[in-house]
Amino acid sequence: MTDIKNRTAFVTGGASGMGLGIAKALAHAGARVAIADIRDDHLEAAVATGQGEGVNLTPYRLDVTDRAAHSDVADAVERDLGAASIIILNAGIGVLGHIKDASYADWDWIMGVNLGGVLNGVRTFVPRLRALNGGGHVLATSSMGGLVVADSGGIYSAAKFGVTAMMECLREDLAGDNIGVSVLCPAAVNTNIHQHHGMRPAAFADGKYTQSEEEAAQLKRMLSHGMDPDDVGALVVEAIVANKPFIFTDGGLAPVVRARRDALIASLPDEPRNEARWQQDLAMRQAMRDQAL
Repeated sequence: MTDIKNRTAFVTGGASGMGLGIAKALAHAGARVAIADIRDDHLEAAVATGQGEGVNLTPYRLDVTDRAAHSDVADAVERDLGAASIIILNAGIGVLGHIKDASYADWDWIMGVNLGGVLNGVRTFVPRLRALNGGGHVLATSSMGGLVVADSGGIYSAAKFGVTAMMECLREDLAGDNIGVSVLCPAAVNTNIHQHHGMRPAAFADGKYTQSEEEAAQLKRMLSHGMDPDDVGALVVEAIVANKPFIFTDGGLAPVVRARRDALIASLPDEPRNEARWQQDLAMRQAMRDQAL
């Protein structure tokens, strides 16, 4: 996509952190930008920040786990700014913990926001985008935790691996509609992710994952050395124009990705490929593609 100017962009989690950085970058590139967030005070602050930089960000309150609200917000954005053709599904919560310790409430909350929120955005906005017949772009924020895991990644990585897979599949699905798809896999970025434990809704109060003030402060210090969210926004605009499948914020993590790749390859059976099974698998995949068209 080379024509970001005069398009409508919709950004979830757009009132702070990477979402705000992306929203401002799109606005500076000439897009009409709608930002969605669950926190009214953050929306107000984001609008003021945008005005201070000479761009307009139109705020909408949205809980990304609420499917009906997605539809209402999509209608409002279309009425106020025009139908969105750049969809940025960025909202997420950085809550970590060991799977062995997790409660159902932990699973439901983290999966509901990090994976369900992207699902709801795709299900709401992609059919509308396809109906425009004018091309566009869909981007979702995964994580390096959506490609490799750490022992405390737990539910977070389970959700983010799902986001990565969803975007890879969607990219192939939408190629014929002239709609690009990217997945953002950031490493450390200077955001307020350390505050997410305090955002747990009452419906998910029965959680086992906790975070002390000391742990939050330590995470904040670590992230303060990460990439600036405005720089992430610039990367995202560049990637949308180039229709890049993956967007990374830190090339220094290449050895980590290679280690996972090498471990997978090393685990494959040491035997020749069964050509008959291989051809049958290819035929099945082609039949599934044909059925989807």
